[in-house]
Amino acid sequence: MPKRIPKDAPVSELRSHTGYWLRLVSNQVSKAFAAQLDEMGSSVAEWVVLREIYAAGGSVAPSVVADLAGLTRGAVTKVIDRLLAKSLVTRRESISDRRYQDLCLTDKGKAVVPQLATAADRNDAAFFEALSPSERMALLGLMKKLAKVHAMTNIPVD
Repeated sequence: MPKRIPKDAPVSELRSHTGYWLRLVSNQVSKAFAAQLDEMGSSVAEWVVLREIYAAGGSVAPSVVADLAGLTRGAVTKVIDRLLAKSLVTRRESISDRRYQDLCLTDKGKAVVPQLATAADRNDAAFFEALSPSERMALLGLMKKLAKVHAMTNIPVD
């Protein structure tokens, strides 16, 4: 049962919360990146799936991509269908078991991944250039620490 809060308890200011500032910055960084990807004909979810396939060495099961990206099987299927329609990935049956499929980047997909990574790098640079390199490293370290402590493993895609 939740602890009762006295009627006369002070109410904290909205802007006194670390979460407020994290959300404010995160929303702006994410919104700008999504807009850049949209101009490039992609989405954050597509970028994440492409990057995971790229990191896997070019051949990976859709279920593995879903797990890595923190997406449901249904959500990853929709993203993969969009990538197939854009000729960025192909789906092929597994040699060892025809019930399973592997996703592979096409040549076009292999060319797009570095372009999208460059957009991500530019977005980070634009938002965090006000911080010194040591401040950026400290911020990154603190975020990684919080993610680890709270077992945050899903990749943010929206």
